[in-house]
Amino acid sequence: MNARRSHPAVDRFWSRVSGFADKGVLWWTIAGVLAVTGRRRAAARGLGSLLVASALTNVIAKRVFGGDRPLLADVPVGRHLPKPPITPSFPSGHSASAAAFATGIAIESPRLGAALVPAALGVGYSRLHTGAHWLSDVVGGLALGAGVAGLSALVARPGTTPADDGSAPSGTDRRLPASPDGEGVYIVVNRSSGTSVLRSDPLRVLERRLPRAEIHLLDDGEDPQAAARAALSRDDPPAIVGVCGGDGSVAAVAHEARLAGVPLFVVPGGTFNHFARTAGAASVDLAVDALQRGEGVRADVAELRFADGPPITVLNTASVGLYPDFVAERERHEEHWGKWLAAILAAARVLRRSAPVTVVVDGRRARVWTLYVGVGVNDAGIPAPMQRRRLDGGELDVRVLHAGSRVRAAGALAFGRRTSAVLRRVRLLPERLESFTTESIEVIVRPRQGQPPGFAHDGEVSIEAPAEASARTAVPGYRTTVRIVPAALDVYRPASTELPDASGGTSLTATAGHSPTP
Repeated sequence: MNARRSHPAVDRFWSRVSGFADKGVLWWTIAGVLAVTGRRRAAARGLGSLLVASALTNVIAKRVFGGDRPLLADVPVGRHLPKPPITPSFPSGHSASAAAFATGIAIESPRLGAALVPAALGVGYSRLHTGAHWLSDVVGGLALGAGVAGLSALVARPGTTPADDGSAPSGTDRRLPASPDGEGVYIVVNRSSGTSVLRSDPLRVLERRLPRAEIHLLDDGEDPQAAARAALSRDDPPAIVGVCGGDGSVAAVAHEARLAGVPLFVVPGGTFNHFARTAGAASVDLAVDALQRGEGVRADVAELRFADGPPITVLNTASVGLYPDFVAERERHEEHWGKWLAAILAAARVLRRSAPVTVVVDGRRARVWTLYVGVGVNDAGIPAPMQRRRLDGGELDVRVLHAGSRVRAAGALAFGRRTSAVLRRVRLLPERLESFTTESIEVIVRPRQGQPPGFAHDGEVSIEAPAEASARTAVPGYRTTVRIVPAALDVYRPASTELPDASGGTSLTATAGHSPTP
């Protein structure tokens, strides 16, 4: 390897990869992205595995096995690291951390783990390319890290989401219009919403299983809500409105479905698909199964208003603080870097630069890192609920992470419920997490550095209201209200109970994955 010459740009690339992985910065950044996008348990297992593997490597293994590092005289000068390491060589700590993190993620989410394998192997190779380690060091580090993460599965079993654990989602099953071949169905497809790792193209499945459906592919910059509104305004409107895209697209089309009083057909076509998973549509085939059999449920939504403006339908969460900053920063880089790399870059910048936000919540003034308003019940003890656990319930789940240490705030957002509880007891995470449920909430957001911070809803950022003053609080800023709207939206989802028809009677019985019997 050392005898083979490479281009200086290649040498710089591998040197930077190795440097970005120093002290686990790369993996902590990815964990932050996973945390703010609803994968907190995966992030917690990945980081926990990394910390244990790093401790075993640097505190025990290097002292027991040791060994000299490769002679830099044998490595081309252009590959040398700016600051060559001086600790014992075996095993490679960078490789152990990389393998532990990627394997820990894979235990919770095999698809995400598979996506991280190239990054982990790349970090291992970077240690060879720069002459920091022998091949045996890297192989030993990878084996140690993967082994530590594997043992973690014996200590704490992998978790599941409502869409993955085989149980029926909440809410009362309901008979909706069935469309075996897609007749009467209008589907908005947003190909720019993002991609889920290792997922087949949903458009091909829709065209094959619903040949008579009207599928509208959005052009660049076309608004999914406007497309749905135009279809529903026609002289012969569709009886069912569908959407294939991310949470933002789903919420936009859901708003028009609510106004028109037609059921919503949701196909997971984004990166995270929080609402689709809660509704049991973890794959395009499950969603089509429910449509063809007429299986559905009536779900709660929330309405978000800026000042006295028109309502915005919210399906998962609305928030102000770090998460809107993250979304806005990510969108600035998506076109050039893609969604995943842009998210990693945005998380690193936001966690380094963001400042707390001053808000007035129902008359109480506070400085906060984040304020989340979840639609329905979320996991307890976490400051950033991203995926609702119920489709009904008639309440908002509010979490307020009050301002304190930036490092502790980032840690609080990165870890899942169980890990957060342990770290909070040993005073490594802040105690100032306030949570409560309500049917409505009013939030006044003060300007920050001359500009009002964004208010995110279902992955989209809005700063739509002009600055104003509240007569009640005399605090400059914009006023936002969020209220729950129970049983506001009919959604297709695989059924597991008797289906009541529109009159309240029982029409037929069905189980997810099986055709109903009349």
